[in-house]
Amino acid sequence: MLHLIWTCIIGLIAGAVAKLLMPGKDPGGWIITMVLGIAGSFLGTWIGRAVGHYQEGQGAGFLMSVVGAVILLGIYHLYKRFSA
Repeated sequence: MLHLIWTCIIGLIAGAVAKLLMPGKDPGGWIITMVLGIAGSFLGTWIGRAVGHYQEGQGAGFLMSVVGAVILLGIYHLYKRFSA
């Protein structure tokens, strides 16, 4: 149970840092920010494994979580720009 709480806290921090780094209007409140950080961690882990930084069973660090969240925010901004 403590692992899940820790994951949510780190996700919230990573999502908040990504929102600070990415200019523009961003969606949602703190729950969306947390989900963004957690999804960024999954994306960061996938990218890290694809380039050989992480082995099977290893997760992304904080920096790769933020990088993944920034990539997801960039995709969101592109989608909003072309759908409007």
